[in-house]
Amino acid sequence: MKTQAGLWIDHHKAFIVFVGGGKETTALVESGLGRHRHFSGHFLAQSGAADDQIDQEFKVHLNEYYDRVIAQIGDASAILILGPGEAKVELETRLKHKKLDKRIVGVETADKMTDPQMVAKVGEHFRQSYVPRRSNT
Repeated sequence: MKTQAGLWIDHHKAFIVFVGGGKETTALVESGLGRHRHFSGHFLAQSGAADDQIDQEFKVHLNEYYDRVIAQIGDASAILILGPGEAKVELETRLKHKKLDKRIVGVETADKMTDPQMVAKVGEHFRQSYVPRRSNT
């Protein structure tokens, strides 16, 4: 059976739920963008860093993060993306860039959830979207 993946993502972490073979498993990918590491804003502007360079470093870092997430979910036959902000759309764009967008079954805005809530939501989504084939015999 092929695995399906649902994930909740923001710029700091991606919590991934894999559904397949009658069970759910999880994985966590962290971006490394901690609260203390900022690529833009007043503090860095005062330090003399150019805004364009800061924005470029931020984009490169995010793309590396998204590529690590994609490495985790790349074999999934169906991908559900959830999240509160821009990261879900940026990941969708990255998946399109890698020609994996046909596997995306949904992109939804979702507030922060506990791990068990996320497992339940993804499991429910894929159970509802799975329609068994009927035999013609």
